[in-house]
Amino acid sequence: MFRARWVVLSIITLVLIAYGSFTWVNALLDSIFAYRSPLHAAPPMPGAPLGQPMASRVVLVIVDALRDDTSRQPDVMPFLNQLRLQGAWATMHSQPPSFSQPAWTTIATGAWPEINDAAPINVDTAEVLPWTQDSIFAVAKRAGYKTAVSGHEWWGRFILPGLRDAGFFTAGEDDAADRDVVNAAMPWLVGGGYQLVLIHLDQVDYAGHSQGGPRDPRWNAAAMRADGLLKQIAGALDYDRDSLFVVSDHGQIDRGGHGGQDPITLVEPFVMAGPGVRPGQYPDIQQVDVAPTIAVLLGTNLPATGEGKPLTQMLNVETSRQAQIAAAWNVQQDAVASAYERSIDVVRQSSITDATAYARIVAARDARDWNELWPRRIVFASVVALIGAGVLIWKRSRGVAMLFLGAILYALAYNLVFAVITGNVYSLSTVPSTGATGLAIEVAMFTLIATVLAWLAAMVLSGALRRGALHAAQATYGFALITLYLLSLPVLLGFAVDGATTTWRLPNFLLAFLHFTNLMQAMLVAVLGIVLSGVAAFIGWRMKATHPTP
Repeated sequence: MFRARWVVLSIITLVLIAYGSFTWVNALLDSIFAYRSPLHAAPPMPGAPLGQPMASRVVLVIVDALRDDTSRQPDVMPFLNQLRLQGAWATMHSQPPSFSQPAWTTIATGAWPEINDAAPINVDTAEVLPWTQDSIFAVAKRAGYKTAVSGHEWWGRFILPGLRDAGFFTAGEDDAADRDVVNAAMPWLVGGGYQLVLIHLDQVDYAGHSQGGPRDPRWNAAAMRADGLLKQIAGALDYDRDSLFVVSDHGQIDRGGHGGQDPITLVEPFVMAGPGVRPGQYPDIQQVDVAPTIAVLLGTNLPATGEGKPLTQMLNVETSRQAQIAAAWNVQQDAVASAYERSIDVVRQSSITDATAYARIVAARDARDWNELWPRRIVFASVVALIGAGVLIWKRSRGVAMLFLGAILYALAYNLVFAVITGNVYSLSTVPSTGATGLAIEVAMFTLIATVLAWLAAMVLSGALRRGALHAAQATYGFALITLYLLSLPVLLGFAVDGATTTWRLPNFLLAFLHFTNLMQAMLVAVLGIVLSGVAAFIGWRMKATHPTP
């Protein structure tokens, strides 16, 4: 009678876990898509212009997904490497998430994804929202300059007509689309009249997503074609008057894909040529440094929400002008840091003496995090300890030990299929082109395979099937619950560090990925536990009937 009641209780528990996991997964996904910057409704005010421009025109070319290592291959991108010899260049670093929409916004605003107010994860064109924070286009328009942009249709949603005087946008991503983009931009370059022009080339990213990734020969072929288009763009410029920037928004992992915290997706090329540029290789820079450097060249104000620093070390800037730029930058940094501190209701940390907005923002975020983190840590430690103690005192026997072994075999089997056999990585970069749906299908397939294999091993090793229907069902529930306990550890850790969902700051993206995928696994393991208990009961009944205990 006790065992039967235990089985009924186990079924109810697994149903609740499956429903809870499903609800939590959807809440997590909805919250990351709904995330908005704390500065969304109250961006800092722009400062004063920096004075006389150093260039009559700035042309910014973004080669989507171009990896730094690819850009340095002279046989693949000969023109870009030639441009390095006459310009200033460095390795550029970005921050996760390594998706295009937040990265483009970082390049244009000088603000990292946590505060630049772009969607952290790429959304469909119809859902792309205009920039709410100050950008190089906004500062150019305030200075009375004409601006133009040619590229993917997302740009047309980010940069509204009031911030651009000309635009060409395409849904295409391949070489033909890039040629259309450049052909549309050439009259702006040859005819002049535009002081800020942005050109976005997409075919390298397309090769990574649709043609095998950076290890496929088609990747280098796409980079070579993009290099030819760069040469065409540069040929229309006068480097005594025009400044040319060539950058990338993110890299891609070897198999293709981006979006996560993988180091290779967070390293990009940076090349700048034009009037006042000091040629040579420079120490590494940050992606947020692009926007303020463009502002210096155009003589506009620094983008108000920017966290980067103008790359004056790469420019021939007079001492007096350097002092003016430094003073304006200090004022701007204080304004954005103060705006952030107000937005999250945190007083400036007295221990912070660094003048950068980023240092103050990190300190403010850590201060608020600490107030929210310690209660979640207590919950994390308590739940892990209570469940672990409950499992350990449940029943000390060889059969229970084998169920533990089965749960461990599940974890090994799932990760073997996920990471080794299919080559996935533990980040958003591994999400298939079909998006969250595709990831859910993959996780479901791998969970099904791993659960069935581990369950069979646990049943055989524990001998539960030979002891009758009820014992076999009970052992299956035990296996499922122990497996769910192991799956809960990354979930509880994610909760302890980042909370139940994304709220006022972006999460740790490695933990967020594990949190998300482990919840999906938990939902499926709970359902499979109920199904397999029925299978186990049937097999146990047949074995008991065929081989009755003497």
